[in-house]
Amino acid sequence: MSTTARTTDVRRTRGVRGGAAARRIGIAAIVVYCLAPFYWMVVSSLRQPADQFSNGPLPAPLSLDNYAAAFDARNGFGQALLNSLAVAGATTALTLIVAIFAGYALARLHFRGKTLVLTLIIAASMFPPITLVVPLLRLFTDAGWINTYQAMIVPSMSFALPLAVWNLTAFFRQMPTELEKAAQVDGCTPAQAFRKVVLPLAAPGIFTTAILVFICAWNEFLIAVSVVNDKQMMTANVIVSLFTGQYKYDQPFGTQMAAGVVVTLPLVLAVLFFQRRIVDGLTAGGLK
Repeated sequence: MSTTARTTDVRRTRGVRGGAAARRIGIAAIVVYCLAPFYWMVVSSLRQPADQFSNGPLPAPLSLDNYAAAFDARNGFGQALLNSLAVAGATTALTLIVAIFAGYALARLHFRGKTLVLTLIIAASMFPPITLVVPLLRLFTDAGWINTYQAMIVPSMSFALPLAVWNLTAFFRQMPTELEKAAQVDGCTPAQAFRKVVLPLAAPGIFTTAILVFICAWNEFLIAVSVVNDKQMMTANVIVSLFTGQYKYDQPFGTQMAAGVVVTLPLVLAVLFFQRRIVDGLTAGGLK
């Protein structure tokens, strides 16, 4: 091998190594940027109440006083977590039921204006929630829905449905129609083919959509704080915003950070635990 060729190979190798190192540094920088707020929230929640405004990178000493204060019966945080779970769970279940049938119909049926329907569905998700608060408040007041679960579930469904329908429509489109035809040849009705063949194969996409919808419903704040004023019906996000300190005008920073960790941790654990299913749902089709 000539000297020129060897020099070229060395430069190429160095370039590949340099590019790999740059990618690692970039990924590390993005991870630090994304996780730094959560890290600071955890650290702040573990400080003593007297040290809540400390700027140290680690809590010294460790204290769980903020968590005890967050779950104090006077705050109603435990009940609020149950309310959030009920609202997010019901929203996810109802949204999936509607989105599965709507997504399958949009993926399989051919009719005039289908592209317009999909466009309107995705456009519906672009309306700022703040513009809907006053009409919804008037509507729910007339219907007697103020301080009810349905007043939070129905608007959350309207925000989550466009994402769910669009995601499931794209997923069902990837599944070959030969699957249903083969099942019908074997004696299945269209409904049986959908239930016994399509749904099991669509499980990754449905699971991914469920996770995304649950996160969306769990994090919802604006509607919940607008249509509920009964403390027993408030969700966790609303209750945290109403935390007070020992005195009326105290800022319970440490208690709010502890409650924020409790509210955020289930979502983080769910994504970490189900990350493979989520990735499969976003990338896989009907056949592997």
